[in-house]
Amino acid sequence: MAVKTAEARLEERWRGILTVHARTMCEIDRALHPHGLGASDFEVLDILAAESPAEGDQCRVQNLVGRVHLSQSALSRLIGRLEKDGLVERSVCAEDRRGVWVALTPRGRGLHAQVLPLQRAVLRRMLAEQEGPSGG
Repeated sequence: MAVKTAEARLEERWRGILTVHARTMCEIDRALHPHGLGASDFEVLDILAAESPAEGDQCRVQNLVGRVHLSQSALSRLIGRLEKDGLVERSVCAEDRRGVWVALTPRGRGLHAQVLPLQRAVLRRMLAEQEGPSGG
């Protein structure tokens, strides 16, 4: 058996990360589907809940762009769907008319709180499977 090169080990490690990510996203999708959310929807709600913890707090959409694994246009469409579902509200930034603020609605906060334990349970399970019995 040939010894793996550093490049082959690097590629194998990267593919393992991608596999865990894909499997975890699918599991989160399954867990949240009965609540009308997907993994990406939850990520946006979760970031908004962390960035704007109080009722009425807002976050600039631009601050979300680098934190979710979506293009800017896909993020904009996702926020539009969340807004249509009554989970977030958008408003134009008064100082910079190109900027857009987004805020969780009370309904969005409630749904986030309801499904947060489901998402975290999937993360714990999937990441524990990845770590294996040795813990890493």
